[in-house]
Amino acid sequence: SYAGMIGQAILSSSDSRLSLNEIYNWIATVFPFFERGDRGWQNSIRHNLSLNKSFEKVERAANVPGKGGWWAIK
Repeated sequence: SYAGMIGQAILSSSDSRLSLNEIYNWIATVFPFFERGDRGWQNSIRHNLSLNKSFEKVERAANVPGKGGWWAIK
């Protein structure tokens, strides 16, 4: 499931949080099927992150460079 892949990606990170782009990259690397062609699966990843209560968005501190926040497991 998408939620399972997201969870695996987050748990594989050293600080148990990833940006959306890092989640995309992890999934495309570990599951090469997602590397090619249609990017519709990325919509499913965003949908799962937003609606699945197992995930929470962690805002970036103002002094931390980069765009957007991180996603973590509650």
